[in-house]
Amino acid sequence: MRDSGRRRTDRAAVPPLRGRVAVITGAARGVGEALARSLSGDGMHVALLGRERDSLREAATALSGPSLCVESDIADRASLAHAARQVEAELGPASVVVANAGIAVSGPFDRTAPELWQRVIDVNLTGSANTARAFLPQLAATRGYLLQIASTAAFGSAPMMSAYCASKAGVESFALALRGEVEPDGVQVGIAYLHWTGTDMLTGLDDDPVLEALRRNQPRIARRVHTADQVARWLTQGVTHRAPYVYAPPWLRWCQPLRPLFPALAARATRRELRRNPGATLSSPVGVLGTGGLADWNSYRASRSSGSTRADS
Repeated sequence: MRDSGRRRTDRAAVPPLRGRVAVITGAARGVGEALARSLSGDGMHVALLGRERDSLREAATALSGPSLCVESDIADRASLAHAARQVEAELGPASVVVANAGIAVSGPFDRTAPELWQRVIDVNLTGSANTARAFLPQLAATRGYLLQIASTAAFGSAPMMSAYCASKAGVESFALALRGEVEPDGVQVGIAYLHWTGTDMLTGLDDDPVLEALRRNQPRIARRVHTADQVARWLTQGVTHRAPYVYAPPWLRWCQPLRPLFPALAARATRRELRRNPGATLSSPVGVLGTGGLADWNSYRASRSSGSTRADS
């Protein structure tokens, strides 16, 4: 009896994530890279997916356990299907999948190239659906957990960020719909709401007229920029507990009941900004935010260009 009790205690002491497989998209940098380190530190075997092969490999060197780097475009279903097969063959079926990859563009809608606007939707929204489609068979087999990374951009749309806000509202709605469909299979779906996070997407935050105005018009508590490592710790807690909602920072949970007010507050702040500085914000240059976003956009344009060249020949 004494030995049986000791075995039960030993099993209870084993971290619930240890030895299981986690897949993280957009893992080359920022929150994805920090979360890979955090989950690896908890004993998970981590597959890092992204567009930047060298950055993925560099991120993998910081992990403490088994890992796999897979260069993949999440907007491409065939590419993700290949990645899913590779993960299962080399690490095993995924128990945790984090749909983290995302890009953003700031600037007026009518001055944003249609192809660039569409690329944000393709990566952030369609890419999340592609990720779920590719890995759901594995998650059903492991009765696993899918964590969709959303944003406070889903709480209320901000002018000059139309593609990003539309995509983040979309992934929230997609995850909520998917949750009800896959629950009978033992798969749980969580949604993480991230606020200002210190990744390269926010490099030069106060120099970007759109982001600077957004932040300046928020309450003081909401202006704080949290490190990627801190956000990764909050996300890891959510993964550990298979949480239906993860808030980074945690106080965001108290914003949920106030969400009907946010569109009106955003519209009021926009009018005030335009009266104060007419034309300045609307004439701000359209820009892809962050090194990761630029890498994706440049890679996408290069692939389109090479495809056109092959077709012409």
